[in-house]
Amino acid sequence: MDFSQFNGAEQAHMTKVIEKKQMQDFMKLYSGLVERCFNACAQDFTSKALTTNETTCVQNCTDKFLKHSERVGARFAEHNAGESSL
Repeated sequence: MDFSQFNGAEQAHMTKVIEKKQMQDFMKLYSGLVERCFNACAQDFTSKALTTNETTCVQNCTDKFLKHSERVGARFAEHNAGESSL
């Protein structure tokens, strides 16, 4: 984003606002991942340790989620690049 039309204080404020929004978005993504994988994988509440099956499930769940997020991000970037060339 180009903040050149703003003075220094306004630029600093806008940067802080954007950084805060990015952190909120990251925390929302992370919380969603934790909730989704916990609900899908946590089966045995008699022990605080994960079973082998739960560990495998969590690994697969996070791998899939991160690959999906990466793919969506790539498609979004492609879409934006296509629009900016118009």
